[in-house]
Amino acid sequence: MKKIITATLLVYLVFRAFGEVGDTTLTEKNVREKILNDIKLNLNTKNKAIDSTIINLDSRVGKLDSVIKVTGNPRERIDKLVERVQVLEEKQKAIEQNEINVYEANYQSAIINLVSMEREIKPLLLFHATKDFFSSLNETTNPFNYDGFRGGFDKFREYVDKIKDESATQKAISEFIGASGGVTADIPVVGAYSQLLFSGMADYINSIGHNKRELKEQAERMFSVTASLSQFTTEKNLIENEWEGISLSLGEMQGYYDTVVNRNLDMLGIDRDELTTEFTRQSDASKRYAYLTNLRQQAAQYVIDLKSQEPKDWKENIYYELMDVQSLKVKYGDITYRVKSHIDKYSKLINRFKSNKEIGAHVNALDSRLNQLKATFDDAFEPAQYVHAATQMYKVM
Repeated sequence: MKKIITATLLVYLVFRAFGEVGDTTLTEKNVREKILNDIKLNLNTKNKAIDSTIINLDSRVGKLDSVIKVTGNPRERIDKLVERVQVLEEKQKAIEQNEINVYEANYQSAIINLVSMEREIKPLLLFHATKDFFSSLNETTNPFNYDGFRGGFDKFREYVDKIKDESATQKAISEFIGASGGVTADIPVVGAYSQLLFSGMADYINSIGHNKRELKEQAERMFSVTASLSQFTTEKNLIENEWEGISLSLGEMQGYYDTVVNRNLDMLGIDRDELTTEFTRQSDASKRYAYLTNLRQQAAQYVIDLKSQEPKDWKENIYYELMDVQSLKVKYGDITYRVKSHIDKYSKLINRFKSNKEIGAHVNALDSRLNQLKATFDDAFEPAQYVHAATQMYKVM
C-alpha cells in the first residue's frame, strides 16, 4: 500500500534536511519571495526610467512638429526633420530596451522559480514516507484488534480444523487463515478469499445448536465485525488506489522537471551539482539568497547575450522556457491539490464508520491523527495559492 501523508515530526525533519528550518531571518518561502520581489522592484525602476524617457522624447517630437509646421526656413525645416527622426529612433530604442527588460525579468523569475521547485518537490516526494497515520489505519482494519472478533475466532478455527477434510470451502479457509498453525493478521476481509471466509463463517454459525446461545452470539459477533471491516476496508482501498494516479503524476512531473532544469542550467553554463551544493542542500538561507541573487544576474545576462547572438529568434526561445517553467508550477500545484483532496476523503470515510457499533470506537480514534496530518499538510502546502501565483508569475508587456 502506498502511503501519502506524513506526521508533523517527519515534515519538520524533511524540511530541516532541505534547509527550510534553521534560519531565523529567512525561511524557504520568503527567500524565494525576496528574490522575486527584488526582480520586480528592479523592473519597476527600469520601467519608470524608460517611461520618463519616452514622455520626454514624445514632448520633443511635439515641439519639433510645431516648429516644422510654422517655420518658413527650408534649412531649419530640414534640420528639424532630421532631429525628429533621431528622436524617434531614440524612442524606438527605449521601447526595445523596455522589451528586453521585461524578458530579462521574466526569465529571471522563471529560473528562480525553477531551481526553487526542487526544494518544494522533495518534501512532497517524502510526504508519503510516514507510517504514523497509516499504521493506525492498518491497525483499524486488523480484525484481531477487536474483542468481538477474537472472542469467536478461536472456536471458528477449531470448527474449520475439524471439518476441513469434509468441505472444500473449509479446507481453503484452513489454508489461508493458518487454522492448524499460529494466528496471523492476514485475514482476507476483502477480495475473492473473503467470500469463502464469509461462507465458512455462515456455515459455522448455522452448525451451532440453539442450546449454545453464548457460543452462537460470539460467532454472530465475529461475523458482524468481519462484515463491518470488510466494508470499511473496501472503501479504504478505493481511496488508496487513487494514490496510484497521484504517484504516477508526481513521477512524471519529476522527470519533466529534471529535463527542464537540466536544459536551463546548461544554457546558463551551470553544473547541476553546483546547484545542489550551493542551493538545494544549503541550510543557510542567507547563502541561498546570495546564490539566487547571482543566478538571477546570470539569467539576465543570458537574455542579453541571446538577443545579440540570435536577433531573430531570441524572444521565441526565451518564451518557450517561460512556458515550460510555468507549466511545471501549475502541474505541481495541481498535484498538491489532488493530495489535499485525497486526504479529505479519509475524513468522509471515518465519519461514515465512526458510529458503527462494531468498529466505530477504533475508527473514531483515527480522527485526531487525521486532523493533525491535515493541519501538517495545510501548513506545508498551499495548492490554491500556489497555482494562482503560477498563473501570474510573469510581467505582461
